[in-house]
Amino acid sequence: MSIKAEEISALIKQQLANYQDELSVDEVGTVTYVGDGIARANGLDNALAGELLEFDDGTYGMAQNLESNDVGIVILGSFKGIREGDNVKRTGRIMEVPVGDALIGRVVNPLGQAIDGLGEMKTTKTRPVEKKAPGVMERQSVKEPLQTGLKAIDALVPIGRGQRELVIGDRKTGKTSVAVDTIINQKNEDMICIYVAIGQKESTVRAQVETLRKYGAMDYTIVVSAGPSSPAPLLWLAPYAGAAMGEEFMYNGKHVLIVYDDLSKQADAYRELSLILRRPPGREAYPGDVFYLHSRLLERAAKLSDKLGGGSMTALPFIETKAGDVSAYIPTNVISITDGQIFLDSDNFYSGVRPAIDAGTSVSRVGGSAQIKAMKKVSGTLRLDLASYRELESFAQFGSDLDEATQSKLNRGRRTVEVLKQPLHKPLAVEKQVLILYALTHGFLDSVPVDDIARYQDELFDFFDNNNKALLDSIKETGELPAADKLDSALKDFAESFQATAK
Repeated sequence: MSIKAEEISALIKQQLANYQDELSVDEVGTVTYVGDGIARANGLDNALAGELLEFDDGTYGMAQNLESNDVGIVILGSFKGIREGDNVKRTGRIMEVPVGDALIGRVVNPLGQAIDGLGEMKTTKTRPVEKKAPGVMERQSVKEPLQTGLKAIDALVPIGRGQRELVIGDRKTGKTSVAVDTIINQKNEDMICIYVAIGQKESTVRAQVETLRKYGAMDYTIVVSAGPSSPAPLLWLAPYAGAAMGEEFMYNGKHVLIVYDDLSKQADAYRELSLILRRPPGREAYPGDVFYLHSRLLERAAKLSDKLGGGSMTALPFIETKAGDVSAYIPTNVISITDGQIFLDSDNFYSGVRPAIDAGTSVSRVGGSAQIKAMKKVSGTLRLDLASYRELESFAQFGSDLDEATQSKLNRGRRTVEVLKQPLHKPLAVEKQVLILYALTHGFLDSVPVDDIARYQDELFDFFDNNNKALLDSIKETGELPAADKLDSALKDFAESFQATAK
């Protein structure tokens, strides 16, 4: 086969036309150690803290320890394909994750990659996982309520948009249920929800996702999952990835609810990483910067100023206690960072009081600012009623002859506890919460047997939906209590029909 000189000439000219006189210079280091999710490399003298590094097999790592002779790298994924002597090069990029509307309704890992089998996500925008929290002048005070749909929370420990409210308690006391019910209640509330599962079993996360899907909540929810089989670096990174995804919406003027379930496991993963990276352990073998680990994460929750769009990110971090000990190292750390805590008590849980919220230990430092006026009015005496009931309850066990005032407080307390109970995955609209709490605090339940209170409540809501819808709509739209005579009259009408059916 003969090739003409003209063809060779045309080919050479084409190659010369496409030639670009550019040199690409990569800073490359050599892996000196690999194991347990971390690597060490020398030759990366200019690496930045938090910079993304790429290994020969395509796995990414993140520069963590910048030391005089080498760099400690946490490996983001499997480290089985990395060997001593392999090359690792700088990318010049700080660790970032994909963000945007494409993630809504999806289950992703802490690197923002889909793990739900629903195909690839089309998003081009990314945000760094670590970002400085908004400063004082960029924020405004928390003043809009975030309704959880749970009477015990919305009445006793209200949460506002932009607040950080800790949910704390032993294993199996219903912490995740509180989060799932709160997410379900955000339907039609113009709220994006992010559920970060840290170290939760894959089967558990799948069950939660199915529950959210069943109630239509996945339409506005992103689930970030780092399972127990994931390497420690991914468990440590998951909450920061979730916060970055939430910030994208917050800085675009939207409202976000982010749940970290739970930060105890993140602290344990960080302790594991730190010890392998040879950072000196401190109290309870946790590294000295474990407080900073959580504070720089939770400070990113905020209610932004109107100048920045007025968006908000509300954080519900979870912490697991051992035998109710809130004075341990990690619980006290996170209590001091957050704006209050919801303490779930195992005794309450096993005695059938669910959600098992301990009104005495739980507190919201935002308080009435995060409640509508109607709720503030009807819930004012609740905490006092519960506290005096708990005190009298233990006292009443030892005495049979109780005076009338004590008997009356015990009766009101029993009914208060019963009203605050709530079935799983049945959050309640705020106007209906106000209605039942008004009936409770104004004595309409005093003559109702405790065993009939759940039925009374259900029938009361049906009665108002059918006969007094305008009163409920008035609470919903204005946030104010309707005129007392109208409410009292409607409640008396219902009391007559309820007694008639009871007979």
